[in-house]
Amino acid sequence: MLAVALLALAYEAKASTGILLPILIGADVFAVIYYHRHADWGHLAHLVPWMAVGVLIGVWAGADLPEKIFKQGMAGVILFSVVFMFWWDRSSKHVPKSPVFAPVMGLAAGFATMVGNLAGAFSNIYFLAMRLPKNEFIGTAAWLFFIINLFKLPFHIWVWGTITWESSLISVQIFPAVIIGFALGVRLVRFIKDESYRRMIFLLTAMGAVTIFLR
Repeated sequence: MLAVALLALAYEAKASTGILLPILIGADVFAVIYYHRHADWGHLAHLVPWMAVGVLIGVWAGADLPEKIFKQGMAGVILFSVVFMFWWDRSSKHVPKSPVFAPVMGLAAGFATMVGNLAGAFSNIYFLAMRLPKNEFIGTAAWLFFIINLFKLPFHIWVWGTITWESSLISVQIFPAVIIGFALGVRLVRFIKDESYRRMIFLLTAMGAVTIFLR
């Protein structure tokens, strides 16, 4: 979330999505290799098809959005996710039984990830609602993001034109810091308890929204 916010502030919001996507895919590879054994494939089967549909909707809807609206939409999605996750954590301790829960979260996550690399906003809601333990949360999310980010790649290159030779050079310059961040994250997450991990997600998500709104 913070990476999305910072890149949107440093570059134009839409252009930043093309810079960030190759970085995310590279980071996904590390995450999948390290956490693959913790993935819950049942939850992936529920989310991936709906997320793919959401991505296609995002490709169509975001193609001609003005920059200002694109950036405000980013911030709105992040802030909404914070409010929704906080409300869910406070108001319910039961896994949703409604058959529409996974499709709604999948569509929302797919749309959000296409227009702003913000799948985490809604996938976090889903995984938190499912009460996944920390490692299962990370492992399942790693595979989810890897699959969907690869699915998005052709649209960024040939439909939106947000991934270019110039944007790829910026991505390459940033990526070494991702490797360092991954190594630090692997060590840090071992010392974080499940409830502390949930609070950290709320905090980082809120910081990303506030950063964009205060720009």
